[in-house]
Amino acid sequence: MSVTFSRRAILGGLLSSAAGAAFAEGPLTSLRPNARTGVSQTGVANVALESSPIPRIAPRVRATLEQIVASADLDGTVGCVLVDARSGDVIEQIDGDVALPPASVTKAVTALYALDVLGGAFRFVTRLIATGPIEGGILRGDLILAGGGDPTLSADHLAELAEALKAAGVREITGKFLCWRGALPYAEEIEPSQLDHLGYNPAVSGLNLNFNRVHFEWRRVSGNWRATMDARTENRVPPVSMARVRIVDRGAPVFATDGPDSWSVARSALGNGGSRWMPVRQPALYAGDVFQTLARGAGVSLPFPEVVDDMPDGVEVTQHRSATLRVILQEMLLYSTNLTAEICGLAATQARFRTSLKIESSAAQMTRWLGETYGIEGRFVDHSGLSDANRVSAADMVKVMQAVGVDGPLRPIMKRIAMRDVENDRIENFPNEVRAKTGTLNFVSSLAGYVETADGSDLTFAIFAANLERREQGKAAGDEVPAGSIAWNRRAKRLQQVLLQRWSLSQDDDRPFSQGVDIDAQLDVQAD
Repeated sequence: MSVTFSRRAILGGLLSSAAGAAFAEGPLTSLRPNARTGVSQTGVANVALESSPIPRIAPRVRATLEQIVASADLDGTVGCVLVDARSGDVIEQIDGDVALPPASVTKAVTALYALDVLGGAFRFVTRLIATGPIEGGILRGDLILAGGGDPTLSADHLAELAEALKAAGVREITGKFLCWRGALPYAEEIEPSQLDHLGYNPAVSGLNLNFNRVHFEWRRVSGNWRATMDARTENRVPPVSMARVRIVDRGAPVFATDGPDSWSVARSALGNGGSRWMPVRQPALYAGDVFQTLARGAGVSLPFPEVVDDMPDGVEVTQHRSATLRVILQEMLLYSTNLTAEICGLAATQARFRTSLKIESSAAQMTRWLGETYGIEGRFVDHSGLSDANRVSAADMVKVMQAVGVDGPLRPIMKRIAMRDVENDRIENFPNEVRAKTGTLNFVSSLAGYVETADGSDLTFAIFAANLERREQGKAAGDEVPAGSIAWNRRAKRLQQVLLQRWSLSQDDDRPFSQGVDIDAQLDVQAD
């Protein structure tokens, strides 16, 4: 018997073009994103589902997983595994043993690692420390802004610390204003192979602020360009002096740097105005700069900050405690924040071994922990998945999630994945739930998590897709969005949705949601 199929196929227009998603975890971004105060969110997968019932083909031949994957036309490797979460039986799989870059699915591993070592109740603490007494409104000594590694520290939190410093009776200091970053090892960027100006690839430090991103905005004023840098939140827009940007006459590159937090941008790319988040390379100095401004607003005069790696002795004046680690990790999995993943991974390694290790060495320890705990093979060089050198197979990823279990700590903090129709609109009141972690780099797309089916069963799955040859070509070209990458990643996201809805709804489901979700009938299948 032979089976043939056409590529016009999955869900009638599965691979047709539609609006793309915005990815926090990979380089599919634009020069001019809308100004936002929160962290970037990972885009939800696009879907191509027909909005009306489609007649079945007779004789009925059930499409295989291989046929569905082939129809996605991803000209690369797809590893896919689906397992019954209760029994552990493999339902279907294709190339499940091929190790591929998991992209931000790595963050699910990091979450398990951090929860195991630090515990869900762990909190990061940022402190203000005085090296001398406070007399008559004067701190006679140095003031230290001591970072505790908190990846979620914001300008709002620094404003609260400034008010608490004032309430402690401090109006000025006689010594220095020091910013201690030594709670965790410093890295100028997470992944050196990424482009310098990408806001999701910032520095990592023991003292961080606003996810180590600074807001760059430009607009025309009386025929001239006005550019500003600030540390905005929903409530404040404190200006920043330690980061600078110049607008210059050149064609390419659009962005260039001549030193840490010193940027130039091509005038020809600015249009009529816009904004974007830029990475911060000196986060401790950034935090000190913003705190100095906020303290001045609270009536406390401080000198310009100085960054130190060694912690002086002193007495705590006040502190800020982060949310619990469980809450931080849930937000990390929702928004796919790379800084949070690196900080949590580094903090877990430091707590486990009582020593500080840099990102790659810490990730190697996480890899070892993963093997010891779950008996799988893999290779991780970071905690966020931003590097394409990370490797794990779909089968091993499923093995980890199976061992954790549907009732374990991972599923409740995973993002709920929306089901969408051919117009990319959410299918309201979809009867089943998918909780998973997405992962996206140019020519890499991954998804792993748990599916609740129409009959109440639970499934565990991983879908990894990559075209590493095209990814390398894109990196060599130095393009933020290489040719063909948006369309390729869009097709990969569509494949994910087709498989999720195939798995969620039974073949004989007669609810409205099943109309147009007849996956098999959408393949031109002919049996001989």
